[in-house]
Amino acid sequence: MGLLSSLLGMIGFGIGLPIGLFIGFYLFVYSESEDVQDMESQPLCELDPVALEELMPEIPLWVKSPDYDRVDWLNKFISCMWPFMEKAICNSIKSTAEPIFAEYVGQYKIESIEFKNLSLGNLPPTVHGLKVSETNERELVMEPAVRWAGNPNIMVAVTISSVKVTIQLVDLQVFAMPRLTLKPLVPTIPCFANIVVSLLEKPHIDFGVKVLGGDVMSIPGLYRYVQERIKKEVASLYLWPKSLEIPMLDASMVAVKKPVGILHVRVIRATKLLKKDLLGLSDPYVKLNLSGEKHPSKKTTVKKKTLNPEWNEEFKLSVKDPQSQMLHINVYDWDKVGSHDRLGSQVFPLKTLVANEVKEVTLDLMKDTSISEANKKQRGQLFLELTYAPFREDNDSFSGALNGYSRKDSVMDRAMSNTSTTGAPGLLLVTVQGAHDVEGSRHNNPYVLIIFRGETKKSKMLRKTRNPMWNEEFQFLLEEPPLQDKIHVKVMSKRTSFSFYSKESLGQVDINLADVVHNGRINQRYHLIDSKNGVIHIELRWKTI
Repeated sequence: MGLLSSLLGMIGFGIGLPIGLFIGFYLFVYSESEDVQDMESQPLCELDPVALEELMPEIPLWVKSPDYDRVDWLNKFISCMWPFMEKAICNSIKSTAEPIFAEYVGQYKIESIEFKNLSLGNLPPTVHGLKVSETNERELVMEPAVRWAGNPNIMVAVTISSVKVTIQLVDLQVFAMPRLTLKPLVPTIPCFANIVVSLLEKPHIDFGVKVLGGDVMSIPGLYRYVQERIKKEVASLYLWPKSLEIPMLDASMVAVKKPVGILHVRVIRATKLLKKDLLGLSDPYVKLNLSGEKHPSKKTTVKKKTLNPEWNEEFKLSVKDPQSQMLHINVYDWDKVGSHDRLGSQVFPLKTLVANEVKEVTLDLMKDTSISEANKKQRGQLFLELTYAPFREDNDSFSGALNGYSRKDSVMDRAMSNTSTTGAPGLLLVTVQGAHDVEGSRHNNPYVLIIFRGETKKSKMLRKTRNPMWNEEFQFLLEEPPLQDKIHVKVMSKRTSFSFYSKESLGQVDINLADVVHNGRINQRYHLIDSKNGVIHIELRWKTI
């Protein structure tokens, strides 16, 4: 009897269980609760201000702000490249972290630290909007809104006193607003030398940490402390105006040398020069220039009918690299007809000069600067006085420095050494970058005239363009700061063929130099007078001794 009742009970259970599950599933799927109602959709334009404010954080930046662009193409690109980017990033993390781990091995009874698993998951970050800004510098500024809710699995095994402890990082979320600056832009692939990264606001970072399988972030008070600590540390390092500079090209490949000092040359006299004229005399003069410079040579006056001329004339040359540059000296015989005969040449290395010390030099003139037996015949002597005066330290904080390869502090953290420059001689550098919308009524072959204190300098002419890019630098050596002066910049156009209207003015501008003297550097665009829409981009620098 007991066996029969047990058998019947098992049969009833086997039949009743499937029937009960079927009935329950039917009631769950097909029955409708009176408390559940379908959600009503409503257009954004019909919502009240309170409802809109609640939705604003979820609306993409390209909707809220016209400065941000929608970049679905970029998110598609990141999504397709993520399997390969994830492996490359993991390899970089591993190669960077392993030397750091090795420093702690042997300390605090730590026997080993190694990655047990390193994966960033299959969910790539997304860009919710991208803002691109234009500046007067040679740089490109981008501000993406990045969000990453990833599923990484990073496990680190730490062995302490033969006990292995596993630490796991999971559920990582990062919301950040970085600023990426590609600068300086150069004509070498990838066309920028550095990537400068800074944060516009404190990032939101959320993650879970498991130690021996338990979530330590669930400990009361620990989660909030870790969150605030991470935000504070990251902000102290990279929150704008502080930044991180990542070099992309070698500095020697993209370095643009700027003048660092002035070489004062006094040409005193020469003796026993060669005879080049029919009467056994010469008409000598001296030409001076520095190696690596494209500026016109400095020339003395011509001394008629003498082999022992005395000049006592002073010249100034801007120096860019005193360790490698050479002073080239050439003495010529002036001829009224035909080319001028060279009487002798010599070179002098600037690295032998001591800053701000006068050095008297006696040079034996040779046929040329080559080293050969035939060139050892002397052609007279030249007496010079040389003085190298370096410039004061630059202060480019007004428009932003262009080089540096490490984490940079803000300009507020740097000491401002803004010393007075009243009465100090120096060098005025005028760099004509380019112009936009310069249009002539008859032709468009623009060039620039720089007129300052009666001296006129001319740029190269570019044919058939309304947006010329010159990138030419002009130098003016001055005895005192141009506090009360203006520099006149004029854009002209010249017809390449014969015409009665061969030249035409495309616009002009006068620039006060007082701000350049006080700030050291000005980099601006100026609207051209007598031009409808013309704009010229000019950089001005003032360097004092």
